[in-house]
Amino acid sequence: QLPMYQRTGAAAYKANLDNTHALCAMLGNPEKEIPAIHVAGTNGKGSVSHMITSALMEQGYRVGLYTSPHLTDFRERITVRGKQISEQEVMDFVNKYKEQFVPVAPSFFEMTFAMALHHFREKNVQVAVFETGMGGRLDSTNVVKPVLSVITNIGHDHQQFLGDTPEKIAGEKAGIIKYGIPVVIGQKHPETEDVFLKKATEMSAPIIFAAEHLKVTEGEIIYTGVNKTPEYKIFRMETLQQKIPEQIFSGVMGSYQKENITTAAVAMAMLQNTNFPVSTTSIKEGFKNIIKNTALRGRWQTLQTSPLIVCDTGHNKEGVEQVVGMIQKTQYKKLHLVLGVVNDKDASTILHAFPAKANYYFCRASIPRSMDAEELKNTGKKIGLKDCVAFQTVPEAYEAALRNCEPDDLLFIGGSTFVVADLLEYLKK
Repeated sequence: QLPMYQRTGAAAYKANLDNTHALCAMLGNPEKEIPAIHVAGTNGKGSVSHMITSALMEQGYRVGLYTSPHLTDFRERITVRGKQISEQEVMDFVNKYKEQFVPVAPSFFEMTFAMALHHFREKNVQVAVFETGMGGRLDSTNVVKPVLSVITNIGHDHQQFLGDTPEKIAGEKAGIIKYGIPVVIGQKHPETEDVFLKKATEMSAPIIFAAEHLKVTEGEIIYTGVNKTPEYKIFRMETLQQKIPEQIFSGVMGSYQKENITTAAVAMAMLQNTNFPVSTTSIKEGFKNIIKNTALRGRWQTLQTSPLIVCDTGHNKEGVEQVVGMIQKTQYKKLHLVLGVVNDKDASTILHAFPAKANYYFCRASIPRSMDAEELKNTGKKIGLKDCVAFQTVPEAYEAALRNCEPDDLLFIGGSTFVVADLLEYLKK
């Protein structure tokens, strides 16, 4: 019954925190009791949230993690020490509070956030990592009491809500900066730097631009198992003051993760001054064991090696550019792309980023916001893509692409988080 942004878009968006404050009050204000690490950003906030959580887990903290959207199970959004909230706990929460909540008319996101706070309090978490849903200033999560704020980067997404310039979008994300609480900014850009500095100064918040203190470069991938599926990627970190390279392994593969590793590592360094310090060993083990600890999926995720099949949730201009960078670094004979987008994205911009020389299999994810596959195909034809076919579902497009693949080909599935979600759900069966 609740309006859900992932499904319906703008109808579910609330331009204030009134509902969130009302729900929190009904729960006895758990948001005031739980120390938080608050993570915002256009891209990378999910990966950074999972890295931080995994490192805190390795240190032995009872840590909660709240993220969105989910891929195949609603319960992915709310975990404690890597364990998802149980179906029974979801039902118990809804049954206990729905009569009180109905008059408030919360959105799906608002109620889910309230559920996370309740669950974290019930499980006595020591600290919780909260990923914003959209923006920051008016995001439901912005009622938490952070010990550290993190803003990964600024890119082009949700401009109808957050503004049509990098400065306006940065202003919304900067809304998570709290009085006296340190903030880590992942990437430094001339057009947004002053926005963050001004807000941090207003809030007397210590601010650090991560890329100024740490350089991360990528090395080779470590393969394991019979099928040579990648398990770790080697990254090298060096602090810019000391110039002493240190090798670190990561369970996430994309070379674009070096920016997220930089942000997460500097965030971990900032935590040393809080009640939640994490040792260097725990940071390294946390980054290495991120998938085992937190079940992070959909980030340049290898599903098969012959042919090479990879999926990635990158879905806006900057995210797609990162994905295309990975495709360009990969050796293959022919490229097959299974793509779908949601209808509030600029499909032409997204398709322009992908290589023209490829076989395109357009599809529609199973949510109302998905763009019609035929419409997507027509957009592709207009910009000069030759080999385009449209399918009504992700599995149909995937199976058609698979039939056309040779062992040395690359099959990529993405364009939307929901395309990846449909694929992973299909492959579970």
